Amino acid sequence: MERIEKKLKNEMKTSDNMPYPDFDKMWSSIQQDELKITETELLVVPPRKRKKYALVAGLAIALMATPVYAALNYDWSDILSYREGIQTALEEGLGQKIEQSITKQDITLTVHTAFIDDNRTILLYTLKPSASWKGDQIGFDRIGLKDEDGNFIEGDYVHQWNKELGVFQGYFETSWVAQEKIADTQLTIENIYFIGDGKQSIDYDPTNNEAQVFPIHKDGIDHVTLQAFEQGEGRVVLQSAVTFSDADTKNKWVRIIAKNPMNKPIQEAKSPVFGTPEDTGAYINQQIFTTDSIRAKDTSFELSYMHNLGVIKDTWHIDMKLSKKQLKNSSFRDVLNIPLENVPGGTKVHEMRVTPTQIRLLLTSEEKYTHIPYTKYQLAIGEKLLDGGRWVVENNPYQTELRFEVAGLSMDTLASEPITLIAKHRVDLVDGDAQPIHLTNISAKPQSKTSTIGGYPITWTYYTKDNNLYVESFSPDAKFGGVTQTYYVHRKERNYGTPLIISLLGDDNNMQIDEYENFKDKELDIYIWKYTTNDPNAEQHVPLTIGK
Repeated sequence: MERIEKKLKNEMKTSDNMPYPDFDKMWSSIQQDELKITETELLVVPPRKRKKYALVAGLAIALMATPVYAALNYDWSDILSYREGIQTALEEGLGQKIEQSITKQDITLTVHTAFIDDNRTILLYTLKPSASWKGDQIGFDRIGLKDEDGNFIEGDYVHQWNKELGVFQGYFETSWVAQEKIADTQLTIENIYFIGDGKQSIDYDPTNNEAQVFPIHKDGIDHVTLQAFEQGEGRVVLQSAVTFSDADTKNKWVRIIAKNPMNKPIQEAKSPVFGTPEDTGAYINQQIFTTDSIRAKDTSFELSYMHNLGVIKDTWHIDMKLSKKQLKNSSFRDVLNIPLENVPGGTKVHEMRVTPTQIRLLLTSEEKYTHIPYTKYQLAIGEKLLDGGRWVVENNPYQTELRFEVAGLSMDTLASEPITLIAKHRVDLVDGDAQPIHLTNISAKPQSKTSTIGGYPITWTYYTKDNNLYVESFSPDAKFGGVTQTYYVHRKERNYGTPLIISLLGDDNNMQIDEYENFKDKELDIYIWKYTTNDPNAEQHVPLTIGK
């Protein structure tokens, strides 16, 4: 019996014999109570040939009842594609086995593995609904940890459907870490919503730049307002403002699908931005298309969204004793205090925290909310490059974090190889000046004029529409990053325009549109609040350690 059991374990560890699921797409990325979606194209792998083994019934039943064996069936690589440090730790056999489950109303929550170190806490979990459930996704009223004092700890979570195994695989992540080596904690999920697809054809006219309103009045959506803005270079920004009638709607992701005369979706020219909340309660989306494609004859439009199909009101919770001993024993931190050259605010790399799954650099500045003028970050560790990102430190305006997933590196390598921070693509944030841009003969007819700031030429186009004033700014100089916001002064108070173009730092488009509501005057002096400059080739290398 021992020989058969050993053979079974080996077969389960062999990728050619494991039932890997095929995914057409992974799209759910959920943060706290708001559903945000990122579409990712995945390679669909044809089913592998699988050998058949005759197993005695008793052993099969034992396998199903043994959590450690059952956990080997799960492949977490897809869900951890942006958490490669956790995937590396899994492959090295690290992580605390939990394997605890709770079932309520035919939905089973299982926590499989925990990772807790000086940087973060991550739990790998599955949710198995009953066979009769309907929908494509699920959402929660609340998910988080409770510490031993009952304090609720929020975090981020991501999950995706594993069709072959009939479960949602996911991870919950929080920057909270236990102060002691052993911590009594509880994973809590409150109220599970079933979410499904919804579609609605809309009679949108892409040749009309006026705001067009489309009542929906179903599936939690009240109405959608569409408006097109010329972006230049043969592109159009299609902005949709979605107003919801159901406050319990768990998904704020609604997109416009443009279709060609062959009823095929038209590909967006750039990555879209979804779900930006507005003061009015609406959520703003921006999708960029080429002008020729979206305004071609017989182009049709469709509202695509996810909506609640039902809810199970209950609470699922699993008590755990999380231990940071395993990962902490392989972790270290160095106080560096290395200044960053030509970075404002007296910014320096204060500390480096290294764990088996993630490296974090803590940047400190002498001034609040200092702009760190780089958009891309890497760590060179020996000959290996790790890509990273910038994170805001909650409740501390003097600090910024750079986080890097440890992919394919051992702790021996991290401790012995030299480490260098590489910062790329510089974008500086610059204050505007006291020189106004004087707008005259303001009317529905677009008019243009030019000005300069910091030696950069700017073309201004302004016009009224729907009783609002729109002020567009654009520069032919690619080193000009764009005007962030404009304002005018009335009775010694600044009145800021509302930026309509959602741009990322380092974006190759420097056009901006500011909206001033209920505007009736014929002349106006506007001022530039701030603008950015763009240097994609800028690069700074900062040695952090020299290695051993």
